[in-house]
Amino acid sequence: MEVNLTRLNQDYHFAATGTSGVAVHMDGSPEIGGHNLGARPMEMLLMGLGGCSAIDVIMVMKKQRQEATTFDIKVTADREKVAEYSEFRNINIHFILGGNLNEEKVRKAIELSLEKYCSVAMVLYKTSTITYTLELLG
Repeated sequence: MEVNLTRLNQDYHFAATGTSGVAVHMDGSPEIGGHNLGARPMEMLLMGLGGCSAIDVIMVMKKQRQEATTFDIKVTADREKVAEYSEFRNINIHFILGGNLNEEKVRKAIELSLEKYCSVAMVLYKTSTITYTLELLG
C-alpha cells in the first residue's frame, strides 16, 4: 500500500492520494497556523475506523440478507497526552441504521467487524478501548 501527500500551501494543507487516486485534504488547526482546508490527521484515523467498520458491517449484513435503507455512523473519542503526543483512549462508534432489520443480526455484524475483520480497529486497540452503540430506526 502506498499513499502520496502533496503540500498545497506554505502552511499545513496537503492533498493525499492512495491507490484509488481520490484526493483527501488534510490541514492543521488554526491554533498552529492551519486554515481548516482539510481534516486533521487524527480525525482521519477516526474516519478510517468508521469507514472500515461500515464496509465490514455492510458486507456481513448482505450475507445475512439484511438491507439497511439508511446507514450513518458517529465516532467519538477521548485523547490522552502521552509525552509530546496524544493517543486515543476511549472510542465509541455509534451506528444509526434504518430499515426492516433484525437487531440481533445487526449486532452480530458489528461485533464481527470490531472483533475480527476491521484492520483499523485492530491497530487502534493497541492504545484504545473501542465500544459501540446501536440505534435502529423503523
